[in-house]
Amino acid sequence: QGFKFQTHCISIVTAFAIHYKRVLNVARRLGPDCRNPFALLVIVRQTVPNAPQMMASLYSPVRELVVSRHTRLAPRIADCRPPSSARRSRVPRLRDVSQPVATPHQPLEVHHTQQPPKQPALSSTEGAKTTVQSATLLLQCPDQKGVIAAVAQLLFGFGCNIVSSDQFTDVDSNMFFQRIHFDYSDIVIGQGNTVVLERAVAELASRYNMTWKISYRNRTKRMAILVSKMDHCLYDLLIRYKSGELQNVHIPLIISNHPDLKHVGDMFGVQFHCLPLPDKANKRQQEEEIERMLKEHDIDVVVLARYMQIFTTEFCARHWEHTINIHHSFLPAFEGAKPYHRAHERGVKIIGATAHYATSELDAGPIIEQAITRITHRDSVQDMIRKGRDLERLVLARAVRWHLDDRVLVHGNKTVVFED
Repeated sequence: QGFKFQTHCISIVTAFAIHYKRVLNVARRLGPDCRNPFALLVIVRQTVPNAPQMMASLYSPVRELVVSRHTRLAPRIADCRPPSSARRSRVPRLRDVSQPVATPHQPLEVHHTQQPPKQPALSSTEGAKTTVQSATLLLQCPDQKGVIAAVAQLLFGFGCNIVSSDQFTDVDSNMFFQRIHFDYSDIVIGQGNTVVLERAVAELASRYNMTWKISYRNRTKRMAILVSKMDHCLYDLLIRYKSGELQNVHIPLIISNHPDLKHVGDMFGVQFHCLPLPDKANKRQQEEEIERMLKEHDIDVVVLARYMQIFTTEFCARHWEHTINIHHSFLPAFEGAKPYHRAHERGVKIIGATAHYATSELDAGPIIEQAITRITHRDSVQDMIRKGRDLERLVLARAVRWHLDDRVLVHGNKTVVFED
């Protein structure tokens, strides 16, 4: 009997433990009222599923246990019955906590207030339109124990939900890389106080010698395209942009050193600015004008879509981390101009295209994406150019999309790309 009684108690306590948060929230609303055992019983019965049935199931083993140990109480207990459903139905519901409660020493005073008008109920379609606020955290640090747990615990402590997580450990350099996409719609400090979250991440980063960056999905990136005379990459990017394939980005301007492609900007409704360079001596002046436009339009990403000019070391030092170049060759082979002609002369069997960050060293920045295609002895230079341009479109589009989605981490002259 004692074992039977303990089994029932364990099942009830387990059920209460699962739903203790619901009980606790209601008890906090009641405040001092929850000190009353009867009120606490009401809370449990109204918040824990099947609580009345579990309490009724506990009645029989309790009665048997008491009868076996206290024979003089047996006649009284034998006349007892479990509470009927009718009696259980008369248990009062929780009172409205907005109404005052009378005490023995204080008369009840009811203050009549005007009730706010009832709001129309939202349909299931309207309720599903809640905006989800998400962000991406990129981090890298020396590989060590506890990094993943520390970052996850920090986000959990702020009420954020990790949607996806990718990680990589480079054994040779002993470096750890991670990309975390998380939902901060329910952040405990409020969606407008993300600076507090960033401060907490900075403190955590100092402990692990970590470099990090947070990008918020609701903050649209602004991209500028630089181009010369070749239009295939420009057309491809603008079509993907207008069709919505390139998400979370706005393209406010196109910059060129030739006026040939102005009609392309007009066709897609993007401002076209021509900055001619008749004399190389004016190169620094042209770069200053480009710099001014980038600041004026608050540009986050610069794409060199076959822009056939070499930037100065100072310009590259300021912008290489967000400047993507497409090179018409499978680097590191055939650097510089006319790579397809040189590849044809060499008799290669494959050609390719490379998207990389534009550093001060020509065609030697960290590589983001590459692709190749087969070449035979029947292919002419024009055939190779046609095949190469197809690769250039694809490779540049991938690199731009991955950069916009914060999937690229740079370490030294190499990149870690968490592909989609």
